[in-house]
Amino acid sequence: MLRYAARRTLGAIPLLLAVATLIFIVLDLAPGDPAALYFNPNVPPEVVEQLRRNLGLDQPLVTRYGKWLGSFLTGDFGYSFAQNRPVAQVIGDALPNTLLLAFVALAAMFAIGIVVGVLQAVRQHRWVDRVLSVGALFFYSMPSFWLALMLMLLFSLKAHQWGLPIALPATGITSVDYEFLSAWGKLTDRLTHLVLPAATLTLVLAAGVARYTRGQMLEVIRQDYIRTARAKGLPERTVILKHGLRNSLIPVVTLLGLYLPLLFSGTVFVETIFSWPGMGRVIFDAIFQRDYPVIMATSFIFAGLVVLGNLLADLLYAVVDPRIRYD
Repeated sequence: MLRYAARRTLGAIPLLLAVATLIFIVLDLAPGDPAALYFNPNVPPEVVEQLRRNLGLDQPLVTRYGKWLGSFLTGDFGYSFAQNRPVAQVIGDALPNTLLLAFVALAAMFAIGIVVGVLQAVRQHRWVDRVLSVGALFFYSMPSFWLALMLMLLFSLKAHQWGLPIALPATGITSVDYEFLSAWGKLTDRLTHLVLPAATLTLVLAAGVARYTRGQMLEVIRQDYIRTARAKGLPERTVILKHGLRNSLIPVVTLLGLYLPLLFSGTVFVETIFSWPGMGRVIFDAIFQRDYPVIMATSFIFAGLVVLGNLLADLLYAVVDPRIRYD
């Protein structure tokens, strides 16, 4: 297992270098000039040209790529054009918030999706299956930005107006009086701010997990060993959870590798809508500000997280199915 993990990790290095090179070339071909941030009637053109030379934008593409790649490989992500501080510092402030949001959404996505999928399979063609199928199809087909706006409207505004004791915060990661709250109050405040962005990411992707789990469970519970387990007199709960669910989870694990790119791309929209101070919002602002060092660094980190997630999905195969060995 360790040799397989090491081999996959080493194999990911050329892929990450190719992604970094592609990001650099695409951004260089993109329209716009980073020095446009300083275009102002009060700034003389020669000052703007000097800024371009200071940023290295007057050098040939190959020269800029070589310098950028050399500093990038040593962990120097450069200096943010728009925020006037090191990119590593910008990422250090935003990355923990994105990882928190993504981890909560990922855990909730698989927990809800698997439970709903199993419930649909054991209640096939009954009203529970039909209701959950319609609900899963509804959330699966909804764009994440529309669902985010609807959740914000319902649980931040309308629910309170209708007299319900629900008024979830719609923006930010903490309240304005966060510093004056007790330890329990700070924890509660953080969790309430996390509910709507995490729910938006969870509901869209959990619907896909539920549909996939339902299909796998229906296939597994028709196998001969399930009939044998029932013939032995085992309780139905044991047959479903011990013999059926574990075998149906093997292909479901592959969804981890498939859904991670969707999860991280979804954070760009969700963090922007909910003003969540994470990597998605940072890259969104950097694109509009033509802050190339920030765009390149955040895009590379997103690609690295996706590669890491795929590696994790492969390793989970052996955990879920002991028959699989890689070394």
